[in-house]
Amino acid sequence: HSAQGGKSGAKPAETSRIPQRKEFCHWPCRCPLVPTCAPGVSLVKDGCGCCKACARQSGETCNEADVCDPHKGLYCDYSEDKPRYETGVCAYLVAVGCELNGVYYLNGQTFQPNPLYKCLCVSGAIGCTPAFIPKLAARPCTRLKGRKKPGQSNCDPGQHKQLQSTSYRLMSAYRNLPLVLKKKCLVQATPWTPCSRTCGIGISSRVTNENSKCEMRKEKRLCFIQPCQTNILKTIKIPKGKTCQPTFQLPTAEKLIFSGCSTTQSYKLTFCGVCLDKRCCIPSKSKTITVQFECPNEGSFKWKMMWVTSCVCQRICSDPRDIFSELKIL
Repeated sequence: HSAQGGKSGAKPAETSRIPQRKEFCHWPCRCPLVPTCAPGVSLVKDGCGCCKACARQSGETCNEADVCDPHKGLYCDYSEDKPRYETGVCAYLVAVGCELNGVYYLNGQTFQPNPLYKCLCVSGAIGCTPAFIPKLAARPCTRLKGRKKPGQSNCDPGQHKQLQSTSYRLMSAYRNLPLVLKKKCLVQATPWTPCSRTCGIGISSRVTNENSKCEMRKEKRLCFIQPCQTNILKTIKIPKGKTCQPTFQLPTAEKLIFSGCSTTQSYKLTFCGVCLDKRCCIPSKSKTITVQFECPNEGSFKWKMMWVTSCVCQRICSDPRDIFSELKIL
């Protein structure tokens, strides 16, 4: 009997060595308030399929419920949690890196090419967030009610809201889309992007649903802001007493050359001019025409093209090749 009793006493000890997995999901679902995630962090449904949660980032712990950020190519690596495999660490899947201005970045690498923004490379794509969140600009309020305590603001809570900058509304991403009703299709279009080249023929693009299927599509057109000349001031006559000549034309009509092909017609284009100071001139009004190119022994093709009608000269000049040119502190 004593031998049998010894064996029976050993079984519970063996059972206790088997790791018990913790249950992270509980049903029915009970969700807290939807959280506000930090800039660049995805708001996703948890691994239980219940509640919205801020996705875990690279190097953070993860489990069945707390999922890694899927939009950044992260997965939960459980390899260090043997033999339970219940808690892991978010890591990047092997993927291609990114190239920006001749510099190569690894997938998952964070970098700061601009003092105002921190960026992340994810599978060949680059995403950026502000490097810091600025405080409201200090501005005296019009009314002061009584004597304020030390450290207390001069403004009422309602006035603080009025002081917030609304300049972000001028950025192309925030502009309302122009709406036109056309054959049961509410036509929408984003503004055309700046020309990819400051001189010579470049490309501009926009997103619009102005097509037979009324689907949002990206369309491109050629743009020609200025001819590439070493000393363009010799071509442009700036009136006396003025510092800018917003537009100019070449003396004669010329054929356009694009990818080794030339247009079938000659065009006398309107170009944006120059200033004697540091201002630059950009198109303010334009329309779209269709031009046909003929290629030697290779047939012909048609392209939409920007036809400049007027330009404006301004002090804010940006390089069209700079992906951060329209980024501003909000």
